Amino acid sequence: MIHVWKRDNETDRRLTLLVGLVVVCAAIAVIVSTLVASASSLTSPLNDLSVLAMLIFMSAVGTLAQTPIRIRSTGHSISWNETAVVISLALAPTSWVVLCTAAGVALASLQRPPIKLIFGVGKNVLMAVGAGAALEMAGWDGLAGHPGQLIPPLAVAYLVAVLLDEVLAIPVIALASGTPIAARFRANLDLRIAGYLVRFCVALASLLILEADPRLLLAVPPLVLSLHLAYSTRIRERTEQQAWQRLAQTTDALNVVELDEVLTTAVTRAAELFSADEVEVELRDAARLVRGNSDGISYDGPTAEAPDATGAVVPAPLEGHDRSIDVGVLRLRFRGSVQLNERERYTLRTFASALCTAVRNAQAYAELARVAQAHAHAAAHDALTGLANRRHLLDEGNEQLHKRHADGVTALVLIDLNHFKEVNDTLGHAAGDQMLIRVAERLRAAARTDDLVARLGGDEFAVLLRALPAPAVAAHRAETLLAALHEPFDIEGMQISVEASGGIAIAPAAGGMVELLRRADVAMYQAKRAGQRVATYAPARDTADLGRLALGGELPRAVADQEFVVNFQPIVDLGTGEVIAAEALARWRHPTHGMIDPLRFLETVERSGLLPAFAEAILDQALIAASTWRDAGFDVPVAVNVSPRSLLDARFPGAVLARLRAHDLPPDRLMLELTETLTLSQLDVVDQVLTRLRDSGVRLALDDFGTGYSSLSLLSRIPVHELKIDRSFVTAMESSAEAAAIVRSTLDLGRSLDLAVVAEGVERDPQRLALWELGCVAGQGHLFARPLAAGALLAALQRGTAGRPGHLATALHDAGAVVRLPPGRRQGGRGRHQPA
Repeated sequence: MIHVWKRDNETDRRLTLLVGLVVVCAAIAVIVSTLVASASSLTSPLNDLSVLAMLIFMSAVGTLAQTPIRIRSTGHSISWNETAVVISLALAPTSWVVLCTAAGVALASLQRPPIKLIFGVGKNVLMAVGAGAALEMAGWDGLAGHPGQLIPPLAVAYLVAVLLDEVLAIPVIALASGTPIAARFRANLDLRIAGYLVRFCVALASLLILEADPRLLLAVPPLVLSLHLAYSTRIRERTEQQAWQRLAQTTDALNVVELDEVLTTAVTRAAELFSADEVEVELRDAARLVRGNSDGISYDGPTAEAPDATGAVVPAPLEGHDRSIDVGVLRLRFRGSVQLNERERYTLRTFASALCTAVRNAQAYAELARVAQAHAHAAAHDALTGLANRRHLLDEGNEQLHKRHADGVTALVLIDLNHFKEVNDTLGHAAGDQMLIRVAERLRAAARTDDLVARLGGDEFAVLLRALPAPAVAAHRAETLLAALHEPFDIEGMQISVEASGGIAIAPAAGGMVELLRRADVAMYQAKRAGQRVATYAPARDTADLGRLALGGELPRAVADQEFVVNFQPIVDLGTGEVIAAEALARWRHPTHGMIDPLRFLETVERSGLLPAFAEAILDQALIAASTWRDAGFDVPVAVNVSPRSLLDARFPGAVLARLRAHDLPPDRLMLELTETLTLSQLDVVDQVLTRLRDSGVRLALDDFGTGYSSLSLLSRIPVHELKIDRSFVTAMESSAEAAAIVRSTLDLGRSLDLAVVAEGVERDPQRLALWELGCVAGQGHLFARPLAAGALLAALQRGTAGRPGHLATALHDAGAVVRLPPGRRQGGRGRHQPA
């Protein structure tokens, strides 16, 4: 049978009504039974006192023989009361069984609180009344009949006793523990049914033995004890098995990266796992407390502001296996007093350790996401004004141009401040910065919500106009923007007027954002030359576009005549000044126009069908140079930039490896630099190409790291060996705390992922020293050398610095000197340029 043995001290109204109803009905049954018993006598072969004593003894033993199971702070037990009731009913009238059952249960429950005692007595009394009535209705005629005639009425009586036990006890357990009645009914149902069947067989056997020879009853107690111990053991094994299964499922559910989800899962699952009324997790560093139960979260906020909670608390520190890290504490709260057994304590320690690991992983992921967000924000915004920067403008513009047909007309207004240099020269750069900030504020206020205002650099601004109803509206919007700058600015107590020129370009039918920006720039300078405030782009006056078309037509001849040449910028160990690699930079030596910068022809090359031939020509020259340097005693790897379009060509790895074999160079002497672009972000297409290159020994670098929006997601997919910090961050790191933080976090990320980190754009000695002290080993920039031809770089290597060949700068410290650096800031080795 089931019996409540711990319950909430604050019994709610429904529980009180239910218990009261049971007790009142039982009291009526006892009164009626007393009246009936006083008018009758026992009809038993034994004397009256021995029968009474035996009935009371059986009820007491049936109550004491129980298997306890805890549910939150409330517990229940499976005992032998229904067995004792059925045996008693077979030996004595129902009225006497009711009275003896009440006496026996009361004697066995004297140490329990009064409310639990009277409920136990009442429930068993009603069970005896119901079973007795069923036995009489089934035609019970005593033990004198044939054994086959005894079983049906006894089975009916036993079934009624079991049903009354379940119906009366389970709702009380569910209400007291705050768990669903259906869930409580289903819990261990198979074991309960098996136990009922076994105990019925014991009751039947005991009665048959009693009928045959009462002395044989001496064998029944050992049998009952053995069955009880076996059943209790099976219940404990089942409970422990279910607990371990729930522990495994719960720890698996903690394997998520969002801290909020980790804490919610921990609280709700722990409440189920440990049958706790309430669970809370306190994080010390974050001063955060999350509290709730299996139904959900009831509080999530600062620890100091958490409402008071009552009840018995079982704490568990959130610490690692080595107990070196204390994240916080897990608390199980129960409404009543609870003592966890050894298995539950071990489960709690295991769960707390898993939760500690999950919290630390989620915190690490959150920090990584914060760094990524800082990178993305810095890469997309101007540090001085907070406006979008050039890269953000280009990305947003390209996205807008892709959907131009659905969203109306797209236009770009380019704004340049006239004579801004005079403000800087007269009032100083601080006043100039204030002027730029005020201009940014006015442009932002004058622009529509859908427009994107950007600062391109210096005194140049741009506004992307989206979803215009007609092209002519762009001119009106541009006039509104420039009119916002007409009023004087109050700078350091002086009224300063600023003139500005604007150029308008409507998105062309073909071409991307770069072309739109170029056209707006052409229009702006047309306005300046004409003395106008605003000018709209006119293709007829665009000589630069015609020149680009002419260059595109000359590409086949340029590839055939080997007019594309390669210069090399050395990559230097920042500490020693030694050259550890060189980056190949392509140039076009045009017979008429002279040396042409790659920005003017690379886009045209990529759009043409000459990209493979161009890439092979540049790669050949880079590998020839590396081979020449190696023969001269300088084993300097070479880095070559790769067009994203090349990564879409499955033949590209084979072509690279073929050129390496042709020049007898090991694959690890070549570093391919990849850029963060839209094409590269679609990694499913290029995974095979990159994997083959890396598996072949070619080394990979991620160029301009931090300037794209998908830096971290790219790192999780691209098997790179090196990160290159964009020159914009290096340039700004001395004056911008945000840029310095991005450089520092990139170096930390490189250390954690075991990647080399190279800083681009190192122009001055203070930058070199600051980078080296932060733990950056390698850098490149004009401080060491401008891009040089292969022969010129070889001569520089042979000449060296301070009598040291292979060095282009003096060492920061003398050889053997002991240098004290901030903890954890030094990145060991010389990076991934060296052989693996």
